Amino acid sequence: MESVFVGIEIGGTKIQVVTGDDQAQVVTRNRFNADLAKGAEGIREQIAAALVDIANRQQIAAIGVGFGGPFNRETGRTCCSYQVEGWDDFPLRDWLSEQAAGALVAIDNDANTAALGEALAGAGRGLSPVFYVTLGSGIGGGLVIDGTIYHGALPTEAEIGHVRLSQAGETLESRCSGWAVDRRLREYAAGNPASHLAKRLDGEGGEARHLAKAMAAGDAGAMATFDETCGELALGLSHVVHLINPAAIILGGGLSLIGEPLRVSVEAALGSAIMDVLKPGPEVRLAQLGEDTVPVGALFLALNAG
Repeated sequence: MESVFVGIEIGGTKIQVVTGDDQAQVVTRNRFNADLAKGAEGIREQIAAALVDIANRQQIAAIGVGFGGPFNRETGRTCCSYQVEGWDDFPLRDWLSEQAAGALVAIDNDANTAALGEALAGAGRGLSPVFYVTLGSGIGGGLVIDGTIYHGALPTEAEIGHVRLSQAGETLESRCSGWAVDRRLREYAAGNPASHLAKRLDGEGGEARHLAKAMAAGDAGAMATFDETCGELALGLSHVVHLINPAAIILGGGLSLIGEPLRVSVEAALGSAIMDVLKPGPEVRLAQLGEDTVPVGALFLALNAG
């Protein structure tokens, strides 16, 4: 029976189970929506069924996982999930190995896993060090040096979202995450009902998805919010540059779908926020792997399992 590597993404809303070759290229994909009412148990049922389907056709050589929350690398147990109930202190590594007839299992948090995928097969290919930041509902980060994820002392590292931007306690996540930008745009639209942005909104939530079109239409408030967000994101990333000086910083996650305007603005603001000797600073790039960012990173984990 042919052997195959498996990569798993366990997120708060999206679950992916892919198979891949010995170059970490995705061959087949199972994609599920997490049922929050069923919690982690429901997600485990989905994963178990996908693994059975794979095992009926191919031998699972190893499994790599990007888990959406803190993970204890020594014990193989999840710490928790901030989005899905039922992951507190769960023996994920042992459970997955049991589901796959004793296959080797390697697990990391999803930001580290995404960083590995982008560093080895995406926007950071050929560069080192590479720092990846995911701009989603929250903000996470990962550092890859010479093709290897940097790990600090347990339980976690590279928590860029929790870098403080002020003594008042504002963090990069509280100012620049997807939900934070949504809130700022919602407040602006409420105070400016005749604005282009306000006319595009169709309910509360996901306001950032309208940001690019509002800016293109010349909405001054949308542009001001964008500029402020890019400046604060660059300020947070300047600490990464001063401490690590990576060759490249890669922007991923939902907010990065704004695309080139985001990349250009963050890179320019970052160049102004770092010390002269480090200028012009690292390249700022957009993530290239899209939906495959975490699964490809997970496949690389599987390739190096054990």
